[in-house]
Amino acid sequence: MFKLLKQEGRARLGEFETVHGTIKTPVFMNVGTSAAIKGAVSTGDLENIKCQVELSNTYHLHIRPGDDVIKEMGGLHEFFNWHGPILTDSGGFQVFSLATLRKITEEGVYFNSHMDGKRIFMGPRESMRIQANLGSTIAMAFDECVENPAEYKYAKNSSDRTIRWLKICKEEMEKLKKEPDAVNPHQMLFGINQGSTYKDLRIDNMKQIAELDLDGYAIGGLAVGESADVMYEIIDAVEPYMPKDKPRYLMGVGTPTNILEAVHRGVDFFDCVMPSRNARHGNLFTWGGHMNLNNNKYERDKRPIDPQCDCPVCRRYTRGYIRHLFKARELLGMRLCVLHNLYFYNTLMEKIREALAEGRYEEFYLEMRDKLAQRVDD
Repeated sequence: MFKLLKQEGRARLGEFETVHGTIKTPVFMNVGTSAAIKGAVSTGDLENIKCQVELSNTYHLHIRPGDDVIKEMGGLHEFFNWHGPILTDSGGFQVFSLATLRKITEEGVYFNSHMDGKRIFMGPRESMRIQANLGSTIAMAFDECVENPAEYKYAKNSSDRTIRWLKICKEEMEKLKKEPDAVNPHQMLFGINQGSTYKDLRIDNMKQIAELDLDGYAIGGLAVGESADVMYEIIDAVEPYMPKDKPRYLMGVGTPTNILEAVHRGVDFFDCVMPSRNARHGNLFTWGGHMNLNNNKYERDKRPIDPQCDCPVCRRYTRGYIRHLFKARELLGMRLCVLHNLYFYNTLMEKIREALAEGRYEEFYLEMRDKLAQRVDD
């Protein structure tokens, strides 16, 4: 299913075949938590901005409209009319970040819904059942995500529990795929590496989950409080123990520089709400760095957001006009900025793949990592 086409240092160029199409890696997954990308972005828009994979969330779709509703509607692909690959997060991160009054047991987690306070239980079997109803291309295993820093003893217990849950997830998914009314009998399962910021826990966890021969492996529990340097150190520690013939996914990351650094360390899949969330507030990514379109200096600026960008927004609209939309609280401003930022991220991944194919990723990485992190001056 995963074909490694070329490698430069640890950076990898690959292809991942799925029932919903082939994913070219490295790839950034565009986050549509509730089967929609915030900012009035349609699935037709996703096709126009080079999106390869859409990511939706198990927890949110279980809460509303209900995974049973989506199953009756034909599964997630039919529900919001996107027929490319979809990855569904397990809901674990949301359970631990949004829910209140949590109680963790060996079977799973009791928690109150952030929507209406309703008491809910979710564990590995429940998460797999919900994701089977959604019929996503790739399902993520149910895990416990701890905040960083975490006490060593708690991080170890959590990591061990996550491994036990992963084994249950694998067993449950195999059973669900064989059911006669399975929405996607070819659904894949990715396991998640945990262990907080402790290298020995991370390595031990990775060694154990690698033995389960899953479809892919993710590094979870990062970008949740630790510094970027610590995150890179954990990737460096874990990467040698990740299967070479399976895709690697760094969850919830991140900035363009984070992505360049992680690709340099052997990561293939990424996701983050940052490009769409920032865009909804006028904070934009360009090939010259990042900018805040709300600044007064852009009021009469006739240039596109980024003169080097060929996205549908930059081909048609000026900085001054889009800034006006924000000041007038017109939703079009938010929509245009989300489209631009997602196009930028998808194009960044395209340029990374091109550099890897041509054997010049190191040069591209060194040229762009600091440049994309700076603030645009003009």
